[in-house]
Amino acid sequence: MSNNANIVSIGFDNYVNFDRVIGVLAAGNIQAKKHTAIAKEEDKLVDVSSGRKVRTVIILDNGYVFLSALTPETITDRVKGKEENE
Repeated sequence: MSNNANIVSIGFDNYVNFDRVIGVLAAGNIQAKKHTAIAKEEDKLVDVSSGRKVRTVIILDNGYVFLSALTPETITDRVKGKEENE
């Protein structure tokens, strides 16, 4: 397995290491909103939606939170696709 085997696109040429992901939540979820607010206060919020509607909140183990315009299903399907190709 290569070093970047778990690097997955989260949209608009942005990638995240899925070894560090602890959650992929729908943006409307109350927990997603709480994590987003906390990350914003701690300057650990990264918006990679390119101005589009945020559909997914990705929570990393180091406290960083990524906002993506892709749906949670699209992101998890990409992870599954990478796992099948290994």
